[in-house]
Amino acid sequence: MLKTTVFEQLKQAMREKDVLSKGVLTLLKSSLDLAEKEKGSALTKEEEIAIVNREIKQTNQALEGAEKAQREDLIAQEKAKLVLLRSFLPKQLSEEEVAALLTEAGVTKGMNMGDAMKIAKPLLAGKTDGGTMSKVVKSLI
Repeated sequence: MLKTTVFEQLKQAMREKDVLSKGVLTLLKSSLDLAEKEKGSALTKEEEIAIVNREIKQTNQALEGAEKAQREDLIAQEKAKLVLLRSFLPKQLSEEEVAALLTEAGVTKGMNMGDAMKIAKPLLAGKTDGGTMSKVVKSLI
């Protein structure tokens, strides 16, 4: 279970006095705990991955803001956070692999974007980010 892994890494970061990892892992653990509490039962693997993806998206937004402000210190910090958060995701598929899976699942030329995404989202949940998924779907339809 992802929550257990996060907790173990958090304890390790505390022992090593790794401030950045401790902060990121604490944030991730609290997000997982909150979602579990709201649901009232243990989270599924897909739900855990969705939470990690949400944290990655927020970190990407913070990274963009730091790049616009040209804050090198923040850019390095946000990139380090992204590396740590991505370590909790399963292996990410390349655009070619995504295209092959979608073609196999029935996404074809002339298809409505909404219908194509209804096929793509459950199929690719956690295996690729939303931007890549959308880009590949657009190229296929």
